[in-house]
Amino acid sequence: MATELEIHFSTSSSFSNFSILLPKPNIFLPFKSYTTSFSAQIMPCKLIFRQLFEKESSTYTYLLADSLHPDKPALLIDPVDRTVDRDLALVKELGLKLIYAINTHVHADHVTGSGLIKTKVPGVKSIISKASNAKADLFVEPGDNIYIGDIHLEVRATPGHTLGCITYVTGDGVDQPQPRMAFTGDALLIRGCGRTDFQGGSSDKLYDSVHSQIFTLPKDTLVYPAHDYKGFTVSTVWEEMLYNPRLSKDKETFKNIMQNLNLSYPKMIDIAVPSNMVCGLQETKSDF
Repeated sequence: MATELEIHFSTSSSFSNFSILLPKPNIFLPFKSYTTSFSAQIMPCKLIFRQLFEKESSTYTYLLADSLHPDKPALLIDPVDRTVDRDLALVKELGLKLIYAINTHVHADHVTGSGLIKTKVPGVKSIISKASNAKADLFVEPGDNIYIGDIHLEVRATPGHTLGCITYVTGDGVDQPQPRMAFTGDALLIRGCGRTDFQGGSSDKLYDSVHSQIFTLPKDTLVYPAHDYKGFTVSTVWEEMLYNPRLSKDKETFKNIMQNLNLSYPKMIDIAVPSNMVCGLQETKSDF
């Protein structure tokens, strides 16, 4: 027969004096009533993270900040010129100090907001990969770290969509956000990837870089791309390794897929690329 095991809790909350009925046929376990107390504590979240969307180019901009640092330093990944005012208003509302405006690559489908941000917020530094050959305040290479307070992003080279594509990955450590987060630009999209037919693109390089620099991350690493056209917001390394219709294939199949996409010429490329090569400002100044 079932034996009722009655456990009494005395706490500061409204939950008290309840019973748990456990089926224990032919076994009687004597339990003594006991008293315990606890206090619920809400630990502050170290990372402030926001995913922002620009609908004309279907671009994601990401805001990250260290909430526990006295200055609450922040950065924006892949800002868009059209939404700079929105993004800066959010930074102000959250009481953050924007220190970096960084790009994953030289975009061909929108003008980066990094240059415009620099004109509105004194002291902000623009960042892009050295391999992009674009202009910025700071250039990063594989293995570099970008710090906002005690949170940092690792720089990983993921060329193939363009020569200078990089992926930013949150650091590995108990004091860093978990699970890890990978901001993949156009190298790896959710169930897709960036095209490889211009700006020094190479399907061979893209396949190798994604498999060596992104697919080797922990499987629960969150994948945040620069664009999405189907309403997806986030994926994981595990999902993309299994279900990405391009990059889950062998290399030869992938190259064949990319060679037969027959995509139209990007409508913004003639404006976006020259502007993005100079930090998003079409009339550059001598301090870049």
